Amino acid sequence: MYYAYMIPLAPVGKKNSQQILINPKTKRPFISQSARYKKYAKDCVLYLQSQGLPKEPITYPVHIDVRFWMPSKRRCDTVNLQEALWDILVDAGVLADDNRDIIASAQAMTFYDKDSPRTEFVITPYEEEYEQWRSL
Repeated sequence: MYYAYMIPLAPVGKKNSQQILINPKTKRPFISQSARYKKYAKDCVLYLQSQGLPKEPITYPVHIDVRFWMPSKRRCDTVNLQEALWDILVDAGVLADDNRDIIASAQAMTFYDKDSPRTEFVITPYEEEYEQWRSL
């Protein structure tokens, strides 16, 4: 069994889209994701839901092969994009968690496509012998 998805939005990294806000009650600063990232994450979840989610979040070891198609040739942090995608997969209910017990292996590549920025990925069971450190 495998799952293939395509999110037709320009990829947004989570850590590059942070902002410092002030808690109105305590007057202390805290870091929050930007409105841009929050909208991107919400839209990604909707696209994933429209393509069909697993009946239950995945709890077994998987390999994720992902391709990020960026709208510009500016340098980007592929690991940052990956981490954002993992969090979105958990929020959408595709994965139970984004820890090493579930994401056993991953491959990510970044490409340029000015006219059609997107994220494409395939989730497959990790075929090699793999020991989960804890059960969910």
